[in-house]
Parts: sequence; C-alpha cells; structure tokens
Amino acid sequence: MPSIAMIGLGNMGSRMGGRLRDAGHVVHGSDVVDGRAAQLGLEPAAGTGAATAAADIVLLSLPSDAAIATAMAGPDGVIGAARPGQLVIDLSTATPGNAARWERELEARGAAFLDAGISGGPGGADAGTLTLMVGGRAELIERAQGVFDVIGSRVFHCGAAGAGHATKVVNNYLNGMNLAATAEALVVGVKAGLDPRQLLEVINASTGANWASEHRFPRIVEGDYIEGGLTNALMAKDLDLYLGLADALDVPAALGAACRTTFTVAMATGYRDRVSNTVVDAIGDLAGGVRVQPDGDRPKDTT
Repeated sequence: MPSIAMIGLGNMGSRMGGRLRDAGHVVHGSDVVDGRAAQLGLEPAAGTGAATAAADIVLLSLPSDAAIATAMAGPDGVIGAARPGQLVIDLSTATPGNAARWERELEARGAAFLDAGISGGPGGADAGTLTLMVGGRAELIERAQGVFDVIGSRVFHCGAAGAGHATKVVNNYLNGMNLAATAEALVVGVKAGLDPRQLLEVINASTGANWASEHRFPRIVEGDYIEGGLTNALMAKDLDLYLGLADALDVPAALGAACRTTFTVAMATGYRDRVSNTVVDAIGDLAGGVRVQPDGDRPKDTT
C-alpha cells in the first residue's frame, strides 16, 4: 500500500487525509499550522519537502495559486524533493494553465503529475463520495486509483494537464451562480409576501430547480446554514479563477462578473469569512433586513 504525503490539512485535506489513514495508508501530513498533522492523527512531517521525501504519492489540497506555487516550487517544495517514480496529485482548485508547468518540472525529475479537481464538499470528503475531475496522462489514473477509491466515488478523465482544474473551475462557477441566483430569488419572493418554504417547493418542482435549491435551501429556510463549507471569500476566489479562464479564452462572462459582484458585496458587509450560504443574508440586508426563514430565525451557528 503506497505511503501518502498530504500537503494542506484544511477543511478538505484533513478529511481526505483521515480517510486514507483509516484505509491503512501511512499519511505524512504537512500544514502551515504547526501541530496540525499530529492533532489529526497523521504522521507529522517537518515540512513539505520532508513529507514529499517520505511518500510514494503526494497530494496537495491548498487554498490558492500562491500557496500551491510555494508548496510546489519553494525552497522546501515538492519539486525539489521529488524522486523518480513518485506521483504528485494537486486536488486544489487552481488556475488550469499552471498545471502544465508542474507536469513538466516534475517529469524532469522522473516524477509524474495529475491535476484533480474535487467536488462534494466536506460531507463528500467525510463519506468518501467526492467526484474527481482529472487532468493529465491517462495511464497515471490507474496508479492513482487506489487513492481515488478511498476519497471519491466517481472519477472523470477530462483531458491533458490542466483539464481537471478547468472542469472544476467551470463547475464551481455554476455552483456559485446557482447559490447566488437562488438566494436573490428567495429574498425577492419573501419581500413580495411569498412563503419561502412553499416558494422553494414550487421552484424544485419546476424549471428553476438547481443544486442549491434542492440541497442547500431546504436547510437554509429552516435556519441551518450548513456550516463548514466554502466561505464567501473562497467562493469569490473560485469565481476569479473562472473569470480569469474566460478572459484568457476571450469569452464574454457578464453573468460571471455579476455573480462575483454578489459575493464582493457579501464580503464587504460582514460575511467575508462566513459560509457562502450566508450570501442570502447579505442580499437580504440590502433589501431591508429580509430573512428567508418563515419565523425570521437567524442561522443556528454564524460564528
């Protein structure tokens, strides 16, 4: 059974690392927070380079392009510690164009690279039911399958290096758009005097149904904002990746820009580090304090 390095032990990395540990892998953890690996029951590594040197397969789950670049190419980075035969898989949400660089530099050291966007959130990571969108050489997926089987339930090979990240970026745009549009629609409906529960039931029986309306808002209208998911700041980051991709391809993205503005407003009005589902309250604030819960309850946990 291959040993694993888990670089980044945040909301998703900690859960994936824990599942791999429970499946019998030795997991060497590295995080910017000292002591995080030991706290999670993983093998503590002195840094990214040490974790890489100890592992057969290196996984990254990091919050930004800058964090990925530091972990990959910094003085204590994955590339400097990589050895022939290793497989490095970036599970982060990242700029697709960077993947070709990581593939090239790792192959120069005899290692291999896949980019693998993941979808399913913390719940999917806990349950091992993530969807994986993979870019890179097809023959490498077989080598990664043992890891993918532990953390996910569906694997799609999307194309060459960068295709996995591109697929994730496009999907995340639709995730943000569905959330923002449904939030806005419910605020309008409530202010128009409609019952939010019934409105949501009608939407989900009609052409307006979407993932947010079906899986998020039935809980939100009961006061459960599903804490632990993506924050408004991270949603904005994901939308920036989408807008950057569209711009690089000369594709107009007016709807993407409007969606980004919604989360910009949420961040500017006190919701920056709150779970992205609270964007409905940010919109409601601008509408005069509208809340989509029938009894006006605030979220059960808004810390």
